[in-house]
Amino acid sequence: KQIEVFGQMAKLGCIYKGMRPVYWCPSCETALAEAEIEYQDDHGTSIYVKFPVKDDKGKLKGIVETLDNLYVVIWTTTTWTLPGNLAISLNPEFVYVVVEANNERYIVAKELAENVMKAAEISDYKVLGEIPGSELEYVVCAHPFLDRDSLVIVGDHVTLEAGSGCVHTAPGHGAEDFDVCKKYPEIGIVVPVDDRGHMTKEAGSFEGLYYKAANKAILKTLKETNLLFAEESITHPYPHCWRCKEPIIYRATEQWFISIDKFRKQALDAIKEVRWIPAWGEERISKMVEERGDWCISRQRIWGVPIPIFYCKDCGKEIINDETINAIKTLFAKEGSNAWFKYEPKEILPEGYKCECGGDDFKKETDIMDVWFDSGSSHAAVAEVNPDLGWPVDMYLEGSDQHRGWFQSSLLTATAVKGRAPYRQVLTHGYVVDGQGRKMSKSLGNGIDPMDICKQYGADILRLWVSSSDYKVDIRISNDILKQLTESYRKIRNTARFILGNIYDFDPNKDSVSYSEMEELDKWALLKLNQLVAKIEKAYSEYEFHTMLHAIHNFCVVDMSSFYLDVTKDRMYASKPEDKARRAGQTAMYIILDTLTRLLAPVLAFTADEIWQYLPHTDKDNAESVMLNDWPETKAEFENEALDQKWSEILGVRDSVLKALEEARNKKLIGQSLQAKVVIKVGGDVLKLLKENLDILPTVFITSQVELAENSNSEVEVEVITADGEKCERCWIYSETVGNNHDHPTLCDRCSTTL
Repeated sequence: KQIEVFGQMAKLGCIYKGMRPVYWCPSCETALAEAEIEYQDDHGTSIYVKFPVKDDKGKLKGIVETLDNLYVVIWTTTTWTLPGNLAISLNPEFVYVVVEANNERYIVAKELAENVMKAAEISDYKVLGEIPGSELEYVVCAHPFLDRDSLVIVGDHVTLEAGSGCVHTAPGHGAEDFDVCKKYPEIGIVVPVDDRGHMTKEAGSFEGLYYKAANKAILKTLKETNLLFAEESITHPYPHCWRCKEPIIYRATEQWFISIDKFRKQALDAIKEVRWIPAWGEERISKMVEERGDWCISRQRIWGVPIPIFYCKDCGKEIINDETINAIKTLFAKEGSNAWFKYEPKEILPEGYKCECGGDDFKKETDIMDVWFDSGSSHAAVAEVNPDLGWPVDMYLEGSDQHRGWFQSSLLTATAVKGRAPYRQVLTHGYVVDGQGRKMSKSLGNGIDPMDICKQYGADILRLWVSSSDYKVDIRISNDILKQLTESYRKIRNTARFILGNIYDFDPNKDSVSYSEMEELDKWALLKLNQLVAKIEKAYSEYEFHTMLHAIHNFCVVDMSSFYLDVTKDRMYASKPEDKARRAGQTAMYIILDTLTRLLAPVLAFTADEIWQYLPHTDKDNAESVMLNDWPETKAEFENEALDQKWSEILGVRDSVLKALEEARNKKLIGQSLQAKVVIKVGGDVLKLLKENLDILPTVFITSQVELAENSNSEVEVEVITADGEKCERCWIYSETVGNNHDHPTLCDRCSTTL
């Protein structure tokens, strides 16, 4: 399929062979793509070099009388590229000045003149005159140490961010240099560095030196000839090879390229049709595609997928067409891509195949394809041939570095051939770092093995950590973080354990109570569950996994453990087993845990399946595994806005009651809350609401009695006093009915009747 994609792109005119500057690794002796480089801080030297003016074309008359000791000052951080210099670029919109100091005159950008002089530690200087950059075009300078000219040209790529505003231009060593020099036919191209990074004869006396050694030698020559204006130590990010980790260079060589301009607009349009998560990914990849140059796809390596092109030995023509591509595809399908290196051209090509010139003697291309073309074709090799997957795929998921890697290479191959992206969505995540935000490394000894986490905490804790993190940024991990997550996990697990303990005698097929017959508290719990399902559905659909887990944790801790499960204990423990109120509570608990288990399954897979084994099931369920059952949906029956508002107000009062009970405990007025009677003073609608629900308030507050009194304002006032009556030994509620039944003198009427 990769060969097919290449053939289709070639047929569309997207692939060509040409000489352009590319990233080159002297250690690996191969070209590299941008996605194959890594940046590391490099400590080096930046230099200002004087280029003597040979011919000013009469443009400096009125500013200088003679060209003696007149220089254009350039700035560079790559001294070794000076043998490749053929021009000096100025910005046509900038103003340049001629500065005089130490009996010499220097041409630099006006806005950078002060900085340039400071770099040379020159404080005594004067400006002789100004001239627009556009006026200096075609001025001729002499190369500082080679017998050739350096032409002054203009280009918009020149900035005022650093240097002198006069840019050393070596078309063999830079993409911008190459592009600007193409506008000047009189400027050729020189590449005075070979495949291994050694200077060639075009570098003059520096021939044979490794490019790094050439830095010092060239600097020495510039000092000896008094053409070094200034030098400074700098630290700047410098590209390194992703394989050998050595510094790389920019070097013009003959390579195979994909012409991005052939389909750049289609690619940019395709980006807009994709859902990018996070949203900033769209702008990032759009900018990259908009600004990127042509894609160098050839590599000088001995193993890989070959570039499927033949050359006619008679006329030199490159041979690639449907006939040759189909022959190569058929061979590779049988024997793999190594067959390219095994057979002679005549054994690969169709029998009797001839070039247009009539020649029948061919040679094979020896370069292989960029690995990013390999991965960028994966959508065709995987999704296109698999009907179960379909094309385009639902999602590509990788780290943020893949906007310039796999995401982009896949986008480019797909839009070139099919006119659209190979994915509907792209999700990008950050990197795993330690608890202090540092990159994990052997030297720091801060790496954590996922298998160690699984052994110590269990696989679900590892899954919980991944899902609880905001993956849009770098994700921290440490033992402390894992311990905190373990506590969160326990709260979810304990909620499940508690519910299972309370529905041990419940069979949903025969014990379930209809929603209409449930207690209001049960309806409230199912309302909260319904809201949770909606939140989780939204969070999952938006890949906000940490939001999902926060919602589940909050539901288990706040809605369930701290309230609903706590206030239903009395009903579960003190009522008759078949009591409708108890069965209603069990029905609600069963629905809650059944739903919660399904919601947890994508993340806490093992825990969810463990819960499922203990959970009672309806006849419709697949008891084997939660994974084999349907995803929960919200139920219109559970929605009740009035109920939600009502209980929101009651729970607000409950907060005030709990605070008062805690203060009473601290003052030793009570021990447990059931020892208390609370007197609530409030006015207005809140008092009316509490009166309407007075019977259930002791249950809600977990006190033995509640009294209501009216006050003149809407603020809630709570007084805690000791409860009336005696403590029932069975339900622990204080009641004046304790002892009424002579057969059960230590029990209240309710418990006596139950027994």
